[in-house]
Amino acid sequence: MTWFLPRSIFGRLVMVLLGGLIVAQLAAAYINLAERARLLYRAGGMQLAQRIGDIARLLDSVAPQERRRIAAVFNAPPLAVSLDRPPLPQTDAADAQSSVFAGVLRFALDSEMPVRLIRRPGGFGPLPEPSMMRHPMAGHRMPDMAPGGASYLVQITLRDGTLVTFDSYLPPQEGSIPLRLGLTLVVLLGTVIALSLIAVRWVTGPLLALATAAEKLGRDIDRPPLDENGPLEVRRAASAFNVMQQRLSRFLADRARVLTAMSHDLKTPLTRLRLRMETVNDPVLRAKIEKDLDEMQSMVTQTLDYMRDSSRGEAAQQVDLMALLETLQIDFRDTGNAVEIKGAIAQPYVGRPLALRRCLTNLVENAIRYGGRAMIEVEDAAGQVVVRIVDDGPGMPEEELERAFEPFYRGERSRSRETGGTGLGLGIARNIARAHGGELVLKKRPVRGLEAILTLPRQDN
Repeated sequence: MTWFLPRSIFGRLVMVLLGGLIVAQLAAAYINLAERARLLYRAGGMQLAQRIGDIARLLDSVAPQERRRIAAVFNAPPLAVSLDRPPLPQTDAADAQSSVFAGVLRFALDSEMPVRLIRRPGGFGPLPEPSMMRHPMAGHRMPDMAPGGASYLVQITLRDGTLVTFDSYLPPQEGSIPLRLGLTLVVLLGTVIALSLIAVRWVTGPLLALATAAEKLGRDIDRPPLDENGPLEVRRAASAFNVMQQRLSRFLADRARVLTAMSHDLKTPLTRLRLRMETVNDPVLRAKIEKDLDEMQSMVTQTLDYMRDSSRGEAAQQVDLMALLETLQIDFRDTGNAVEIKGAIAQPYVGRPLALRRCLTNLVENAIRYGGRAMIEVEDAAGQVVVRIVDDGPGMPEEELERAFEPFYRGERSRSRETGGTGLGLGIARNIARAHGGELVLKKRPVRGLEAILTLPRQDN
């Protein structure tokens, strides 16, 4: 199940970092909001307890006949003050919040004033069970009381024995994220994301440059070396890449010199053999010797071309592929071979003209050799040129299509060089295609024959 993963290192690092940052921010926001709600709830309870304590001390300090007037002043939501309720049952705090509330309340009062406290969940209202707790205000819910809060019934005994009952309501805390906190989280998350993207691009940028250089190395071994800058690991990788490129360049240059010397040395005995062939009086024998020499000359030439990649020494330039194909069509028709062209290529292609001609010539010759004729279909697609050379020959099995590009492999069963060639044409054509950054593949046709598909990407040179 990796279909959802990005394909690049940059995308995967960004996904991991952003995923971790978002999860961390959500967890931090949840913890902050939960702690904030708890602290605000505790602060609200302390404030309410302090107010009840202040009212109780005030009532205790005035004459009994003044207490009702003062109680009426403070008898407003979310607090109801009563001097007429009977004694509440003695209970202990049932939870931590009630214990904190009772502790703050006792701290706000003198030790001589006993306190009884009952907590009721929900909004303001009378206790449902004891009828002795009924009050003229009982049964009337405080206005604007949101559900989910806690209602405290507090009864304090003043120094002269008067019972003061407080029916109070502690509303629940708002669950929404405050605007300032939300903006803070958004700014922090945005800043971290931006810095993460910059850091990831900074790390993966040299890797992208290294991958691009490795891709271009197959087309131009003499390309400029990589810049050895950046972090230590990147500098070491760039240095190793440059050393590898230098060694490959030296190896190819040495091989080209050796092959050039071999070519020169092989031509000398072949030339001597041709001269000695002229001294043979038997015409049949002389024709056989000439045929063998021509075959040897062809094998030597194609083998050297295959091994030394002659396209490397040719400069790239704009090539009119349609004109090149039409020239090949005329040349083959002059020798009595049928070649047809379908499609068109509008824009010039930047490549090596001699190498491309050699590649296309090998493909057309291969189609004519096995099918008697060749059909060339061209397509100027977006960013690339596709050339298909189709023949009506016997074809070959699917498992042998890739082997056809191996040196000296011939699909023709008779293994005759008159019909099967040297077995190097397709390999040379693929080398030229890959030297241009393209590819050459063989595809079996539905009925009979083969289709050679040459793909050449357009390069900005």
